Amino acid sequence: MSTLKNILKDRILILDGAMGTMIQRHNFTEDDYRGEQFKEYHTSVKGNNDMLSLTQPEAIKEIHRQYFNAGADIVETNTFSSTTIAMADYDMEEYVYELNYQSAKIAREVADEFKETEPDKPRFVAGSIGPTNRTASMSPDVNDPGYRAVTFDDLRLAYKQQVGALIDGGVDVLLVETIFDTLNAKAALFAIEEVNEERNLQVPIMVSGTITDASGRTLSGQTAEAFLISISHIDLLSVGFNCALGADQLTPYLQVVSDKSKFAISAHPNAGLPNAFGEYDETPKEMAGKIKEYLEKGLINIVGGCCGTTPEHIKAIADMAEDYSTRSTVG
Repeated sequence: MSTLKNILKDRILILDGAMGTMIQRHNFTEDDYRGEQFKEYHTSVKGNNDMLSLTQPEAIKEIHRQYFNAGADIVETNTFSSTTIAMADYDMEEYVYELNYQSAKIAREVADEFKETEPDKPRFVAGSIGPTNRTASMSPDVNDPGYRAVTFDDLRLAYKQQVGALIDGGVDVLLVETIFDTLNAKAALFAIEEVNEERNLQVPIMVSGTITDASGRTLSGQTAEAFLISISHIDLLSVGFNCALGADQLTPYLQVVSDKSKFAISAHPNAGLPNAFGEYDETPKEMAGKIKEYLEKGLINIVGGCCGTTPEHIKAIADMAEDYSTRSTVG
C-alpha cells in the first residue's frame, strides 16, 4: 500500500473507464461468448461479460491496453459479477475461481507490459468486486418485508472465494465498488480482512458507493456521510462514489466525504445520465469539463469513469488532471 499511498500524495491517480461499454463495441455473438471451452454449454451465456476473460482473453487484454494508453494508472479486472451469487444466473458457480484468477492474470500481464516500456510510471491492477445482484438489508418481496434473498454469511463466503482468486492472479488493490447496500459491502470487507489475516497480507482496499438518485442516498437508505461512517472502521486506501449519476450530480456527495474522511477520495462517475435508449451521450470533452470542478475544489485523489466511458473519456480526464494538485489530506 505504501507505493500507492506515496503516489497519491504526489498526484491524482487515473482509474480506467467502463469495461461493458468497450465490450459492446465488439458485438460478440452467443458463439463468441461460448468460445471453445463452453461450446456445448447447456444455457445461454451471451451478456456474461466476465466469462470473456476465459473465452476472448485477447479482447479483454486489448481493452486494458487502451485504457493504459489513454493515461490510466489503474485498470480494473473484468470481474464485476464474478461471485458464486451473481454467476448463479448462468449456472457458472463452479467457474468462479477461474474467472477471477484469469481476469486478474490478464490485467497483471498488461500492466507489466507497460511497466517494461515505462518503468518510471507504475501501473496498478484493481480487483473489481461488485455488489452482486442481491441485497442483504432489504427484502426483494414487497409483500414480505422480513424476507432476505441472501445472508451476510452467504455474501462473506462468496466474496472470500473471489478475493482469494484475485490475489492469486496478482492484483495490487481490491476495489469494492458500486455499493448500493452497505451490508453487502461489509460482508466483502469482512472477507478481505479474513483473507489478509489468513495469508499475512495487507492488500489495500478501495471502497466506492453509489448514490442512486437525487435523494442523495444509497439504495439501502444511507446518506453520503452515513455511508462513510459505516465503513471507516477499516483502514482503507480510498473511499468515494461511482455509477448511477453523472459527474456534476456527484459533486456535493464527494464534497461531504472529502471534508470528513482521512482516506483518499475517489470518483468514477458515468458519462452523464442515460438517454431513452439506455445509452450515454456525454462526450469526453463534456465529461472532463464537469470533472474539472472536482479538481478546482481539491476533492479527489483518484478519478476515472463508469458506465458509458471509453479510453477517449479517460484521456480527456487524465490530460486535464495533470494541471491540478491532488487532494492534500491523505493518510
